[in-house]
Amino acid sequence: MVDLDTPLKTLLGARAATLLADGLELHSVGDLLDHLPRRYHERGELTDLADLVVGESATVAARVEKMERRPMRSGRRSMLRVTVTDGRQLLTLTFFNQTWRERDLRPGVTALFAGKVEEFRGRIQLTNPEVHLLEADQAEDDPGAAGGAGRAGGVEQAGDLGDGVGVAFANALVPIYPAAAKVPSWTVARCVRLALDSLEPVADPLPAELRARRHLPELLQAYRKVHLPASRADVQLGRTRLSWDEALVLQVALARRRREVEALATVSRSGRPDGLLAAFDASLPFALTGGQREVGAAITADLARPVPMHRLLQGEVGSGKTVVALRAMLAVIDSGGQAVLLAPTETLAAQHERSLREMLGPLARAGELDGAEQATRVTLVTGSLGARARREALAAIADGSAGLVVGTHALLQQDVQFADLGLVIVDEQHRFGVEQRDALRARGRRPPHLLVMTATPIPRTVAMTVFGDLEVSELTELPSGRSPVATFVVPALVRSWADRMWGRIRDEVAAGRQAYVVCPRIGDAGPEDGVDPEERPTATVTEVLPQLVGGELAGLRVECLHGRLPSAQRETVMNRFAAGEVDVLVATTVIEVGVNVPNATVMVVLDADRFGVSQLHQLRGRVGRGEAAGWCLLYTAADQDTPAWQRLSAVAATTDGAQLARLDLEQRREGDVLGAAQSGGRRSLRLLALLRDEKLIREARTEAVRLVDADPALAGQPALRRLLATVLDEESAAFLEKG
Repeated sequence: MVDLDTPLKTLLGARAATLLADGLELHSVGDLLDHLPRRYHERGELTDLADLVVGESATVAARVEKMERRPMRSGRRSMLRVTVTDGRQLLTLTFFNQTWRERDLRPGVTALFAGKVEEFRGRIQLTNPEVHLLEADQAEDDPGAAGGAGRAGGVEQAGDLGDGVGVAFANALVPIYPAAAKVPSWTVARCVRLALDSLEPVADPLPAELRARRHLPELLQAYRKVHLPASRADVQLGRTRLSWDEALVLQVALARRRREVEALATVSRSGRPDGLLAAFDASLPFALTGGQREVGAAITADLARPVPMHRLLQGEVGSGKTVVALRAMLAVIDSGGQAVLLAPTETLAAQHERSLREMLGPLARAGELDGAEQATRVTLVTGSLGARARREALAAIADGSAGLVVGTHALLQQDVQFADLGLVIVDEQHRFGVEQRDALRARGRRPPHLLVMTATPIPRTVAMTVFGDLEVSELTELPSGRSPVATFVVPALVRSWADRMWGRIRDEVAAGRQAYVVCPRIGDAGPEDGVDPEERPTATVTEVLPQLVGGELAGLRVECLHGRLPSAQRETVMNRFAAGEVDVLVATTVIEVGVNVPNATVMVVLDADRFGVSQLHQLRGRVGRGEAAGWCLLYTAADQDTPAWQRLSAVAATTDGAQLARLDLEQRREGDVLGAAQSGGRRSLRLLALLRDEKLIREARTEAVRLVDADPALAGQPALRRLLATVLDEESAAFLEKG
C-alpha cells in the first residue's frame, strides 16, 4: 500500500531513492508529488536558449541542426559534437564515447536535453547531456530514455520504474521539472507517473463542502492534472487546488493564533479625559490631518480593549506618524502604564527623544521647576550611555517615574525592567528581527499592545497584512508646510544630464539651502562593503568627496558622513549640517533614518541601481522636509531596457510607500510567513505569490475563520490537522507567535 508518507525507497528502490534525496531533497511520495513542474513543453515549442545560465542544471527542448564525429587524440575513441537550435540561437552538445547517438540525433529531430550549462571558448554548451527524444515512436527505442538513463547515472533501469515511458512523453504537454545533475527532468516524470499509478486513495485535507463551494478537485485528481495534464486548463485547475492547500493551512494557523491572542488578557488603556493626552492636544500649534485623527481613533479603540493590539502604521516619510505614536503613548501613560519607542539607531533614538521633548514641552518635565502638573518623564537608553546615566535611566524605568522610554537595541538587555509596560512602538520595523521585537514585548507583566511603524513595508510585512494577521492603518496626507519630493532618473551616459544634476545642487545652495550626495559604499573596501570584484566599480564616499571638492562642487562647504567615523565625530558633522554650517553632505545610508534637516532640499543618489526600492524611498524622505520643494536625483549607469532602470523608474513615478512595497515584493518575493526561510527549512509558500493570489488568500482566510470558529481543535478535520502539523513545526509555531 502506497500513500503520501511512503518512503521513496519502498516505491522506487534504494538507488533511485538515494539519487532523488541527494539531488532534489525528495524523501517520500508526498515530497515527490509536491515537486511540481517548472513549466510544460508543447509539441513544436522550443526552449529559449538565451535564458540559459552558466553553472545551472537545465532541461531544454531544441531541434538538432547538425552533427559531426571527431576522432580523439588516442585515435581509438571519438567525440560527437551536436549543434541544436531554438530557431534563433545555437547550443553545442558534446558527447564523449557515445557514437551510438548518431542513429537518434539526426538533423531535424527534436529532443529534451538535460545537463549542466558550461562555457567553452566563449560559447555555452552541455557535456554528455541526458537525452530524451520527444517523438513517441523514437522515445520507445531511445537508449537515453530508459537503459541510457541508467548508464549515465540517472535512476535505476526502466524496469524499476514501470513501463509506458513513451506514452508519458507523447502527451500534449510534457512537464519540465526542476532537475539535478544525476536526475534529469524526464527521470522525475517517470518516478511521478509510477507514484500516481501506485497511490491508494488519500485523505483530503480540504473539507468536501469547501471543495464543492469553491469548485476544487480532490487532492489526487489535482496531482494528476498538474503532473499528467491533457491541457493548460488542467494545469491551472490543479495548481489552483494545491494553492488552496497552502493558503488554507497558513490561514488556519493564523486564525488559531488570533484566537489564542484574543484569549490573552491584557490591561485596557482607555486613558482619562483630563490627562496628558488632552493637555497635549490643547497645546498643539497645528491641526491634526484627517488621516491622523482617523488613525488615532482606531488606535485609541484598540488600546481600550483588553486584547493586545497588533497594528501596522504605514505612512509616507513626513506624514506625521510620530505625532500619532506620541498620542497613543500618552493615552497609555494616562492609564497608569509605560510606553516605549524602539528605534534602530542611536541617531534616530536621540532624535526621537529630542523631538518628543520639544513637542511635549512642560508635559515632559515631571519633577522639574517648570514641569506641568500632570507631566511625565522622557528617558533615553542607548548603548553609548555612560554608567551613571544608565543607572539613573534604568531606575526611573523600573519605578515607573519614566512614563515614556526611547531607546535602541540596548532596551532589549535583561537588566532593563519596566514597572508596567503597556505599549511597544517599533519605528522602522524592517530594521528589527522578529526575535528582537518579541524580547521587548515579553518585558510586560501582561502582554503589551504593539504598534509597528514604517514608511515602506518590507515583503514579509506585506505578506502578513495580506494574510490578515496585522491590522493596517495608513497615513497618506502630508501635514501643512511639507512639500512633495520630485524624483528623476539621471542616466550616466548622458553627460549634459549629469552636469544639470550638479548644477541643481549649486542652485539650491546659492538659494541658501543644502544637499545630500549618497554613495553605496564608504571606500577602501572593508568587509562591510561587500565588494564583488566581478562587478563594475561603485561610487564610494572616500573617492567622491575629493572629486566633488575639486570639481563639480568646488567652492562649496562639503563634508562626509559614514559608519566608520567615531560616533562623536558623526554627531558633530550632523549638528554642523543641521545648523547650516555645511552645504553638502556626502554620505552612505547612515542618513537613511533619523536625519531631520528641513533646509535640505536636494539629494543625489550615485549608482542608485545598487539600492533597493525601500532604501531609495527612505533616503529621499530626507529632503523636502520643509516648505521648499524637494528633489531626488537617481544617478545610474544601468541601461534603459534593464530591470534596474525599470525599478528606478518605478520609484521615480510614485511616492506611495505601500505601492513601492508591493513592487519590492514582486522582485524579492515575500520571504517565509512561517519562518522556515530564517530557520533553514523549506519555504512555506511554494505555489502562492501574494500579489497574484491575494484574492485566493483572502478567500482562504474566510474559510479558515469558519473552520476554526466551528472546530478550534480541528477534531473533525484529521487530514487538515495532519497537514497543519507537517507545515507548522514547533520552530515555525514559535516564530509565528512572536511575529
